[in-house]
Amino acid sequence: MPELPEVEITRRGVAQHFTGQTLLDVTVRQPRLRWPVPDSLSSLAGARLDSVERRSKYVAMRFGAQVVLVHLGMSGTLKVVDAQSAWDKHDHVQWLFEGKALRLNDPRRFGSVDLLAARDYEAQTHPRLASLGPEPLGVGFTPEQFFKATRGKTLSAKALLLSGAAVVGVGNIYACEALFRAAVRPGRAAGRLSRADCTRLHSAIVAVLGEAIERGGSTLRNFQAIDGELGHFQTHCDVYGREGQGCKRCEGVIKRRVMNQRSTFYCPGCQR
Repeated sequence: MPELPEVEITRRGVAQHFTGQTLLDVTVRQPRLRWPVPDSLSSLAGARLDSVERRSKYVAMRFGAQVVLVHLGMSGTLKVVDAQSAWDKHDHVQWLFEGKALRLNDPRRFGSVDLLAARDYEAQTHPRLASLGPEPLGVGFTPEQFFKATRGKTLSAKALLLSGAAVVGVGNIYACEALFRAAVRPGRAAGRLSRADCTRLHSAIVAVLGEAIERGGSTLRNFQAIDGELGHFQTHCDVYGREGQGCKRCEGVIKRRVMNQRSTFYCPGCQR
């Protein structure tokens, strides 16, 4: 699943190619995604793309008083193509601009495309946005706020990161990496983390996500940037995908366990 760094890379690509351009047409070939694609999407023809933003794992394209909200789901990508290019098998939605087009390709159709009023996007009142926690790279995500979000929680530290309640956008790969850097075992109850633990984990989350964006995200299966470039953060992981290999920090060996149906990698020697 594309995580926050991959979505941020995608956002930057869409912004670079299309900001300021006029949307000429919208084509929906497959409306049955995770939720039905709204028929009103075609009403945007003739509007100008003012900006491209990101909220958690959503790409938000702002056209005047309306916002197109795109989620890539498990296997989706946004790609830029020539306007006359043949459609690939899993291309479902196209936004046609001046000479180029933006297409959503989603083999598993777990992604989504919504259209909402800009005021609802700004107020975060839309159902897709209302329950989201703070952005990890924004000013609202502070060590103190994060510490308070862990109080009284019986779920594991890793599960809290994946839930999006304490912080958004930290998916499986980056949760494993941040927990390792903070020397926190993934299965520890979030409510048992000390203030010092939370301060280290807060810093690790920000650092890991920042580095992942610089490295173009992680490409394990489907993800590629809007221009086809593959991410390579996965080749620099400390624990993710390194089961049975030596720890880079101590003499331990990286282990793998399944938590909440997700592979979790950690070092039992130095993560407590």
